[in-house]
Amino acid sequence: MKRWLFPLLIIVAIIITGCSNQTSVQPKKGGKTIKVGIRNSELRTWEFIKEKAAKEGLTIKIVNFSSAYDPNQALVEGDIDVNAFQHVAYLDAFNQKNGTDIVPIGTTIIAPLGLYSVKYKSINDIPQGAQIAVPNDPPNWGRALLLLQEAGLIQVTDDFDGNGGQDKIKENPKKLKIIPVEAANTPRVMQDTAGSIINNGIAVEAGLSLKDALIHESKTAKPYINVIATNKKDQNRSELKKLVALYQSEETANFIKKTYKGNYIPTFISLKELSTYKETFKTK
Repeated sequence: MKRWLFPLLIIVAIIITGCSNQTSVQPKKGGKTIKVGIRNSELRTWEFIKEKAAKEGLTIKIVNFSSAYDPNQALVEGDIDVNAFQHVAYLDAFNQKNGTDIVPIGTTIIAPLGLYSVKYKSINDIPQGAQIAVPNDPPNWGRALLLLQEAGLIQVTDDFDGNGGQDKIKENPKKLKIIPVEAANTPRVMQDTAGSIINNGIAVEAGLSLKDALIHESKTAKPYINVIATNKKDQNRSELKKLVALYQSEETANFIKKTYKGNYIPTFISLKELSTYKETFKTK
């Protein structure tokens, strides 16, 4: 009898331990599941939120997309419930180009755009006629032009609307050659150009830090505040509102500041205030 008792106790202990572990990581019974499309640069933030959400009865499934695929397309096709990878100006441009109806449901961070170079240590060192690579999608191309204007290298047109293009440059005293490339390729062309303007998330994926940039956005700018977005028909789902509240908590903000060491800036404003972002361009 004693020979069987000890192994039996071990089996019971294993079963109890397994049940205990499952309870610690599983959401409350009856919880909702949300598929969140992100890019790798914010993975740690969403893993943190996933753990918080489970305690609130909300299951989050993280769907991680490479920079070569637009999570907006996955949202339109119904493969995910929300995404969190883009700023509001990019979202509006996507809707306009594709006839889609994706809406922001909450703000998240600003990921400052930066000009990086492997050849020069200062903006002043960039020579006449140098090539500068910029992301080729209109919103980030326009954002790059504003950064070059802030650096005193160019001046945009009086009717600038935030979107980029060669015709959006009014003055270019150094006769810089602006080279539009796929955003995902901006780190790769650094060797072939005087500098490359790189989106923060892509820079982080390439092993670059904001402190490595010759210049970067220094002020909070509404057009470039990142958002959690969903299809308009889903914007009032209660579980999505709970998701936004979890992201916009003080606990999450502190996690972002500590984890990303200034590369990402938590920025929580109302959707009403966000909707006025185009007024920013009128002062340029």
